[in-house]
Order: sequence, then C-alpha cells, then structure tokens
Amino acid sequence: MLYLLDTANVKEIKRLCNIYPIDGVTTNPTLVSKEKMDFRQLFTQLKEILGPDKMIHVQTLGKSAEDIVKEGEILNKFLGENLYVKIPVSPYGIKAIQILSQKGIKTTATAVFTPQQALIAARAGADFVAPYVNRLDNIIGDGVEVVSEIIKEFNIYNLKTKVVAASFKNLEQIHKASQVGTHAVTVPPELFEKLLEHPLTDSAIRKFEKDWEEVYGKGKIVSDLI
Repeated sequence: MLYLLDTANVKEIKRLCNIYPIDGVTTNPTLVSKEKMDFRQLFTQLKEILGPDKMIHVQTLGKSAEDIVKEGEILNKFLGENLYVKIPVSPYGIKAIQILSQKGIKTTATAVFTPQQALIAARAGADFVAPYVNRLDNIIGDGVEVVSEIIKEFNIYNLKTKVVAASFKNLEQIHKASQVGTHAVTVPPELFEKLLEHPLTDSAIRKFEKDWEEVYGKGKIVSDLI
C-alpha cells in the first residue's frame, strides 16, 4: 500500500518525507489556498522536496473539458512525469480524463462517492480514483465499503486503475481501508504520525533503555562499546 500525504504544507512534507516511507503528496484547491503562497513557488518547492521518485497530485479548476485539458498540459510541463492531474468526476471531467489519457498525461479522478463513478473514471483512463471515506461516513454511508466495492469491480474487469482512499478523520478508517486492499491512502500529517503511536511500544522502549543503562551507562549506544 502506498502512503501519500494529504497536504500542501512545505515544512510538514519535508519533515515527514525525511522520516517515513512517503510515496508522494496529494493536494486540492483548499489545501493549496491554505498555504497562502504563490502557486509556482509552492509547487517548485514541493517538486524539489519530493524528488524524481515521489508522485504529486494537483487538482484542476476548469469548468469545461477544454480548460481542464489545458491546465493538465501546463501542469505536466511544469511538474513532470510524476504529476497526476486530479479531476473531479463530472461529465466534463470524465471527458478531460479521456483526452489527457490519450496524450499520455496521468490523472486521478477525485470526489468519488460511488463505485459507478469510479468505474466510469477507470474506463475513461484514470490512473487513480479517490473515494472519500469520511465524507461518506458523515452522511451515514460506509466509506470503506465503497472502497472495497470499487476494488472488487476493478478486479472483476481487470482494470489497471488504482484506488487511493482519501478523506480520513481517524485511524480506524485507515486501518479498515488497508484491510480491503486499497492500493494507496492519502492522510493528513497530524493523522499520519498517529499510525505509529501505541502506549505498549512506548513502554517497551522505556524498558529497553532502563535495562541497558543499568549495565552500560546512560547515553551509551552500541557503537560506543565496540
């Protein structure tokens, strides 16, 4: 499963990519506008941090297929081959996905809430689809079940499109999404770091340190003793 950060914050992305096995970043207009930075400057910095191997998902704002295609082509020229153009699953969005796919530009269909939306986007050529887990849960839906149904349909029809589950508000949602075989999750930084937290892990580390220090002294590490 791929781990993506759901943020446009340069500082957080740089910090977390230096620690964890991060595969890329997803952004949207809300996350980008929150940073209050020049668009070109922001994504130039993100491109430098992510390097040649990590993906970056950037959303379009066009109101027609033609405008979205134009945005996608400019973004692709600017950000390079690791770009995934995020496009909402509207009728003109689906048309744009088809055109960009034919041009060899990678896309992510976003704002997905049903398996049929995902299936149509996949047939249009989307490389990823992004179902929103928590937003479905908030309307008494089952976001993880929708993720599961999308994956099953993709497997039935041998589609290469991958699922990047999005819109998480708690660790249980992420855990359940991983159990149904989602290909990727995109997680806010504050939630991502909680994935490693457990009181028994902290307790075990403290016990190791205590036992070690009683014999070898405080502050000593293995390399000091060899």
